[in-house]
Amino acid sequence: MSTIRLIAGLGNPGPQYEQTRHNAGAWLIEALARRYQLTLKADRKYSGLTTKLSLPSGDVHLIIPTTFMNRSGQAVQSLANYFKIMPEEILVAHDELDFPAGTVRLKQSGGHGGHNGLRDIINKLSGDKDFYRLRIGIGHPGDKKLVHDYVLSRPSVSDRKQMEHSIEDIEDVIELIISGDMGAAMNKLHTTS
Repeated sequence: MSTIRLIAGLGNPGPQYEQTRHNAGAWLIEALARRYQLTLKADRKYSGLTTKLSLPSGDVHLIIPTTFMNRSGQAVQSLANYFKIMPEEILVAHDELDFPAGTVRLKQSGGHGGHNGLRDIINKLSGDKDFYRLRIGIGHPGDKKLVHDYVLSRPSVSDRKQMEHSIEDIEDVIELIISGDMGAAMNKLHTTS
């Protein structure tokens, strides 16, 4: 049973993207930093905003890559290499088109499902897909052609509320996840959302 030593929350940098659906993963890292009273600081060495959470189960590095989404792997790879963190000790939080807003799912491994951030992380980890994913539902626009503009737009007020609730649900189980108790975390997450 692996503990989590790195949590990456995916998004795009810059104020024009901050409130967009594609930044749902970054919202989680911001929420965790608030909950644990941590300050995210820009770190060029890791191409991201980083901080460290110290828990009884160990230290966990939090990062929001400051590259664009399709280069997210650069931040994850550089931090993982420096601290000798294995893929199964990494958790990546990202937006998920396949789930309605407010739904969140935790899983290990799998493909990228067309998500450019996941695709780049898998590439930078030499094809290793064993990292954990927190999939934060953002809903789907209904047509594949609309996806690009949809993920880069702001959610409706009700969708945003649902997404914030799902992030709160994650916060409530994050220590279970970090300690490696994925079963208990999944039980709670998958029944509340």
